[in-house]
Amino acid sequence: MYGECDKYYMRLAIEQARAAMALGEVPIGAVIVKDGEVIAAAHNMCESSGDPTAHAELTALQAAAERIGKRALCECELYVTVEPCAMCAGAIINARLKKTVFGAHEERTGCMGSVMDISEGYFINSVRAYGGVLENECAALMGSFFGDKRQ
Repeated sequence: MYGECDKYYMRLAIEQARAAMALGEVPIGAVIVKDGEVIAAAHNMCESSGDPTAHAELTALQAAAERIGKRALCECELYVTVEPCAMCAGAIINARLKKTVFGAHEERTGCMGSVMDISEGYFINSVRAYGGVLENECAALMGSFFGDKRQ
């Protein structure tokens, strides 16, 4: 279902997630690719910015739209370490991304296959989405972060 390119870009998203973790943020990272080039990279910044919407996906979408000069990102692909939540999934659909690839499934809040799947084609701007790319590495970051918080 996924290839070496997907793994390559997910590794870049994992680097972003590690940067978030170093700042005490939930370790989620995202990169947006257009024509084989990374045009945006971001990680969660909710805690440090005090903004509940500063998720990696939203920050990356904003940077990508600014970079290419339009809000419709039809030719772009998103790689994110954790399955997007409802807020991010809605933004992904509105951005009209070509494809969304995520690492770890999020059984409590994931909205691209786990809790629900709003990428399934219910909307006019449906998005092709799939998960499980480097899932163990992505899940390990989350497990480590929340394990440390619980201690």
